[in-house]
Amino acid sequence: MIADDRQHALLAQAIDSHRLGRLPEAAELCQQILESNRNQPRAWHLLGIIAHQTGKSRMAADLIRRAIYLDPDFATAHSDLGNILVQQGKLDNAITCYRRAIEISHDFPEAHNNLGNAHQMSGAPQDAIACYRRAIELRPNYAEAHRNLGSALRTIGDLASALEAFETAVALNPAFAEALAQTEHQMRHVCAWNGLDKLSSRLIEIVDSGSSAVNPFIFLCLETTPAQQLQCAQQWAAENLPIPAPRPKRSPERADRITIGYLSADFQEHATACLISELIELHDRTRFKIIGYSYGRDDGSQARERLLKSFDRFTDLEAASFAEAATRIKEDGVDILVDLKGYTAEARPQILALRPAPIQVSYLGYPSTMGTEAVDHIIVDPFVVPPDQQPHFTEKLIHLPGCYQVNDRTRPISSSIPTRADCGLPESGFVFCCFSASYKITPKVFHVWMRLLAAIEGSILWLLESNALATANLKREAETRGIAAGRLIFAGTLPNPAHLARFAIADLFLDTLPYNAHTVASDALWGGCPVLTCAGKTFASRVAGSLLQAVGLPELVATSLDEYETRALNLARNPKHIREVREKLQRSKLTSPLFDTPQFTRNLEAAYEGMRMTMTARRHRSESKPSSGPRA
Repeated sequence: MIADDRQHALLAQAIDSHRLGRLPEAAELCQQILESNRNQPRAWHLLGIIAHQTGKSRMAADLIRRAIYLDPDFATAHSDLGNILVQQGKLDNAITCYRRAIEISHDFPEAHNNLGNAHQMSGAPQDAIACYRRAIELRPNYAEAHRNLGSALRTIGDLASALEAFETAVALNPAFAEALAQTEHQMRHVCAWNGLDKLSSRLIEIVDSGSSAVNPFIFLCLETTPAQQLQCAQQWAAENLPIPAPRPKRSPERADRITIGYLSADFQEHATACLISELIELHDRTRFKIIGYSYGRDDGSQARERLLKSFDRFTDLEAASFAEAATRIKEDGVDILVDLKGYTAEARPQILALRPAPIQVSYLGYPSTMGTEAVDHIIVDPFVVPPDQQPHFTEKLIHLPGCYQVNDRTRPISSSIPTRADCGLPESGFVFCCFSASYKITPKVFHVWMRLLAAIEGSILWLLESNALATANLKREAETRGIAAGRLIFAGTLPNPAHLARFAIADLFLDTLPYNAHTVASDALWGGCPVLTCAGKTFASRVAGSLLQAVGLPELVATSLDEYETRALNLARNPKHIREVREKLQRSKLTSPLFDTPQFTRNLEAAYEGMRMTMTARRHRSESKPSSGPRA
């Protein structure tokens, strides 16, 4: 038996090895300790941490539970077990662990911070804020808690305080990539552009150097290339997702229907639901069984109710852990799992990493690669992602004819068309509009918009009021460019039929770059308003161009901001031309590929069948390979 002082020395050596990243060495030292003394909780705990870091989540939880069994008052072990349970999606159990850690050690800032994270993920931001403030009270220079506090404050709409918290986190730790990303993105949300370019450049440098992971969705909003977006997604997946599980074996030769599972948090009053509802209704039930897997809240909306009725089966996974969700999908025999979220807000890509379906697909919600081998295909079209962009995607590109974006041609437009006065618009003058979220408005694009207002006398810019800070900042930015703040008019959020109806009084929708309008561009076109876009090089910057190609208006796709500005001026100065474009849109709307939902459904179903056929052929080739063993 190793003497106590020798055990302590080995444990200290193991902790040092772990701190230096020498995980096998640290694990070996822990095993030496346990061979002599099976009741050493610190050794079990460190083995659990190492198991967690090497992707063995279930083993890690068991090892740390062993440490807690041996030392029930081991506060750090309770908190670390909570962290593992959070990553497994078991939030209620994690909250219990954090509370036990705090009960043991009241002045434990990490446990308070971790409890805040669990509350925030559970949809209790006020509880989260209290936890983060307590962590900061205990440790004022706790950069991570300041960053988390910013996220919770943003959730409740206190955007000024959120930005202050993010900025504090960066001031405390200038190398904190996640805090830098959140600060940059929050500045975009409130259109606070002073210093934005510097922050954006810093995030790009971080990704280019590979020094840390940056939130991939935030990265899409920067002026980046497809290659940089791939690198960002791969770094994020490697750092934040478990190693993808093996592909489940399921007989692809079955004669019954193909089971398609749609996975999302957005089966509610959301842009995704607006686009996808008719598709779900139109799927051919003689060839496909369609299941909805929802991990978002039930908002009680008509959109939610419609989808509940449209799926063959609707499964609520909101309270399920990642493992429980994956098990349910696997047990349902899903052949093709279609993820509609990617890395957008509230996404659970951890479910995909557990590989519940033999074929997994990214579609609609996230316009870029996910950078993980857990996703086999991404559904695109030749305009948004040309075939030569395949090297910048870990998924295989599946090109649909026409436009990749599905639409719902049954969406009602209110028969009560508002007047200009109803919307607070002047009775005359050209109406430029953009109802995209404020974070998509960049200084470069806004500068072009102000030049347009200066050139077109009496024109106004009609924007969506995302938040009060953005409104105030945009008005100030207009005035610094010589444009009266009153020429920017802000619209509130409306129910979808009324939102679509107000496009009738807008003359031209001005798109954003490098992140285009996506669903909102479809809204404008469905509402009869022409959209002028500038197509970039990335998926996110080419969506509106694809929509315009599919609705028969390719002449409204510019390829540079100079061209974009010239075309906008020509349209605004030529009432006859803009009227002809609007009439062309009205004529083609119901006959164009963009709003031909039945044909789109057939194209998508053919793609699904092709995926399964390809997998079948691949398995046949694998099974028919001759043995590589020695010959007689």
